[in-house]
Parts: sequence; structure tokens; C-alpha cells
Amino acid sequence: MNLADTAQLRRAPRSDGKEPLIVAQNINKHFGKFHVIKDVSTEFYQGEVAVIIGASGSGKSTFLRMLNRLETHDAGRIVIDGIELNADLKHIDAVRREVGMVFQSFNLFPHLTVMDNITLAPRRLRNVTRAQAEEAALVLLAKVGLVEQARKYPHQISGGQAQRVAIARALAMQPKVMLFDEPTSALDPEMIKEVLDVMKDLARSGMTMIVVTHEMGFAREVADRVVFFEKGQILAEAPPEEFFGNSRNERIRAFLGQIAN
Repeated sequence: MNLADTAQLRRAPRSDGKEPLIVAQNINKHFGKFHVIKDVSTEFYQGEVAVIIGASGSGKSTFLRMLNRLETHDAGRIVIDGIELNADLKHIDAVRREVGMVFQSFNLFPHLTVMDNITLAPRRLRNVTRAQAEEAALVLLAKVGLVEQARKYPHQISGGQAQRVAIARALAMQPKVMLFDEPTSALDPEMIKEVLDVMKDLARSGMTMIVVTHEMGFAREVADRVVFFEKGQILAEAPPEEFFGNSRNERIRAFLGQIAN
């Protein structure tokens, strides 16, 4: 099967004249001899929820991490809100101030309370006073349903709660874009729903979100666009009703069948 087989699932250009918030042009990435990202080009728009799916090793998480310069690209251009993401440290800092990221493993500071985890970056990077930062943090904790956990340490809360704290921490910097790298993959099944519910609320609020996940129900319900990675390339991208309703693409059918099972 070649890329022409999925031409009907490639996204048509927008007709509303809006400029993209994120542009990736001809992105390539190697790990040694392994060509993990192969000439990938796509765009993301303000307020869009894009869900990236694909098999393990398809390059989806690597691509996501390049949008925050946690991985470097070998060739091509990434432009976020008019700033080219390259080796210039000022550009990297400027982009990271606008792009929040939530990881698989929470990455909370274990020696800091929930409150201090959330307020640290605004106080140090945005020169917000402690009182202002804590007031804003309480609003965010209310949003994720964790006000009562504010003075606890990460080891005193559940994995689902820790991931919700990680979301609140990323939101504390008031980002324009939120990146999620398989945010529920490290959670027990009963904790997944509480995290997805927070993400759904965030999507409905108009936050621009790019989510790498295997949660197909989330993609069907919340995504504006599903982007399918296969062997380092975007094999297909389409609105969820079109993507999940496609029956002619053998590779997509096989992948979705494996997920369902």
C-alpha cells in the first residue's frame, strides 16, 4: 500500500483564511541509522483538537516532542505562533512559554507539594508573586477537581490525581497550545476516565490541543482531526467521522481492529 491509497483521507486546505498556529514543513528525524520521521508536513490551528494515533514506533511521540524542542529535527522547519523552532535558545524559550506539555509519567517534583509544583514555573519564569501564583493555582485545582490535595506531596495522591496536577501545572503558564504524550498510558483503568474528563473539558473550553493517545473513544468524541502515523509518515488525516468510517484502508482497519481487541 502506498500513500496514494489514502488520498481520500488527506485533509483539504482550510477555506476560512485563518493562519495556522503551528506549521511543520518537511520534517525529518534520525536516531542513528533509523529514519524515524520521514518528510512530515502538517499544520495545526488555534482552537483545534488534533489526536495523533499509530502503532508503537510509528514516530508519533517523537514528532510531538519536536514541537517543544524536546527532540531536535534534522531537516525541515517548525514554526509556532510565528517563531521558528531551531537551535536559537531565545526561540526555544519563547516557544516553551507558550506550549504546555503533559507526559506519560507525570514528572512532578517529588519534594514539592502539589501547590508548589503548580506555582514554581509562573513564579520563576513569569515573575508572578507567590500570592498571585497560589490564587491562580487554586482556580486550576478547582478545574481539575483537586483543591483538597493542594498541600499534599505527589506520593500521597493517586496516579490519576497526579496526572491531573500535571495538567494544572502546564496550564499555570497560560499556554496557547497543550501537548499530551499518551497521558493515560501509565494509569490504572479506573483512573483513566478522570483524566480524560479533564481533557474533554479543556477541549470544550477552546484550548488548542495535540494529543498522542490510544484512547479511540476520546478521539471520536473530542477530536477535530485524527492524524494517523505509519512508519514515520502521516498516512492519513481526517475528521473522526471520516477517519473511523473509512473501510477501504486495510492498514487503518487492521490498526483499529487491534486497538478494539
